[in-house]
Amino acid sequence: MSRLFPYMLIAVALLGVAAGAALSWWGLDAFAGTAWTVATLPVLVTLLLQIAVSLRRGDVGLDLVAALSMSAALVFGEPLAGNVVAVMYAGGQLLETFAQGRARREMTALLGRVARTAMRFQGSGLEEVPIAAIVPGDRLLIREGEVLPVDGRVAGAYALLDLSALTGESVPQRIASGGEALSGGTSTGPAFELIATLPAAESTYAGIVRLVEAAQHSKAPMVRIADRYAMGFLALTLAIAGVAWMGSQDPLRALAVLVVATPCPLILAVPVAIISGMSRTARAGVLVKNGGVLEALAGIRTAILDKTGTLTHGRAVITDIRANDGFSGADILRLAASLDQASGHVIAAALIETATSRGLALSAPTNTSETPGLGIEGEVDGRRIVVGGDGFVHRRVGGVDPRTLHAGLSPDAMKVAVAVDGTIAGVIVLEDRVREDASAMLASLRQVGIRRIVLASGDRLDIVRAVGERLGVDLILGDLGPEDKVAAVRAETAAGPVMMVGDGVNDAPALAAADVGVAMGARGTAASSEAAGVVILVDELGPLAKAIFIARRTRAIALQSVFAGLGLSIAAMLVAAFGYLPPVQGALLQEAIDVAVILNALRALR
Repeated sequence: MSRLFPYMLIAVALLGVAAGAALSWWGLDAFAGTAWTVATLPVLVTLLLQIAVSLRRGDVGLDLVAALSMSAALVFGEPLAGNVVAVMYAGGQLLETFAQGRARREMTALLGRVARTAMRFQGSGLEEVPIAAIVPGDRLLIREGEVLPVDGRVAGAYALLDLSALTGESVPQRIASGGEALSGGTSTGPAFELIATLPAAESTYAGIVRLVEAAQHSKAPMVRIADRYAMGFLALTLAIAGVAWMGSQDPLRALAVLVVATPCPLILAVPVAIISGMSRTARAGVLVKNGGVLEALAGIRTAILDKTGTLTHGRAVITDIRANDGFSGADILRLAASLDQASGHVIAAALIETATSRGLALSAPTNTSETPGLGIEGEVDGRRIVVGGDGFVHRRVGGVDPRTLHAGLSPDAMKVAVAVDGTIAGVIVLEDRVREDASAMLASLRQVGIRRIVLASGDRLDIVRAVGERLGVDLILGDLGPEDKVAAVRAETAAGPVMMVGDGVNDAPALAAADVGVAMGARGTAASSEAAGVVILVDELGPLAKAIFIARRTRAIALQSVFAGLGLSIAAMLVAAFGYLPPVQGALLQEAIDVAVILNALRALR
């Protein structure tokens, strides 16, 4: 349907009212009635076609009342009343289009911020290149006011970035040299250099744009809370109209009842509220994919949280290097990182990144052999190096057990043993630290109505228990595979609606099984973002509680629109049934009611 169609429909209806009024003023009442009838018919036909489509889907809505009132007005010789109802219906369609456009502006604004080109250092100068040409390692110049085109690390002194498009936080953040800067942020300070770490297509902002576009073009039907009461309201309307007709023997009383029972824009007010709520969550850094998900989010009472990447940062950080006599921490890290260049393990990536950031020169490994999940061995600078778990390394070289270096270490710390030329050189200690905002986030979840919090992780139970007890969750589950997480979701669902929060491929089945799946970060795996109904656009937990609060407030506003609109309509129906509200005046009153509830629905934007 053309974007201009709602404008054409309201124009025809209004033109009919004006033309009929002019003809009636000139005393040409017969022609006035014809003008009102002709202006009503296009709206009535459009409405009947929409009802036919809805009935094929099995949906019975309040649109039936509008069709009945227009049809009855024409049959009973009240074309002006029919024309006023047509104006009301067409005006409601137009107002919905306007309101939805306003409500979507936050998500649309995200799409408009995509950078197209960037200034890249080339030799001793600069060149402007398309962002598709940027590759990891490129050095870019980000000038004041420019949007970061790719994810990268700040080179130089610092960067001052406005991240409001990603986080909703209006206060610019200072990113120190070497710190991570996410695409989509805007430079608000002096120009700085950015070392690209990801190509544009894989960067944070590109992921957000893809998710927003998918949400805007989603074909999922909008939840219409008002339609749940449609059959009862329709039956009540017909009953009151029938009693009024039989009691008075006046068909116009039945028509008046039908006219004031025409809440067409009312049922549009609910989608307007839902879309407004989706816009608000986007502004808070959370993308809700459709209105059904937003409504489901409002009813959540139990939250199941993955540990890695959700309550923790999801990446290992070296916290200590314990060296035996004859070895230094720098030597141990350099040799281990050099060998790990031949491994694709996440721990290997952490060692390489740390060694590089500390300025250690890595050598190329040779004669490498990796045992997946256990360790790797090979030669670096002519020395035999073994890196891996304590048992793996000890079995390879014997001698002193690496576990003798574990005294006083946290139970949730990861330990990587390193042997050099058959001798245990030391142990590198890493930890996937609990997010700084994890405790505050769990407290905020309880404040917005989450009654039960479950920690479910694939990590060892002792590590999961240490994190869970520290954060005060209600149930701790560890050593879980993907199918075990699904079982945990189903077990909790028996007691009420459940939200699952995760970020990995192994979380995707559980995200899909939950009433609401929440994927952490637009940079999370594609599988988790696809399976989830909600995606937190930034690598933070804080926005989740805000989204739940917004969802509950939005649902409350939508229900207010339903009950207020239907309540006022029922009161007007009773007045009309007793003959105190003629059809034309009733149509005008109903239009005022409908406009009021739509304006109420727009409160969800605030």
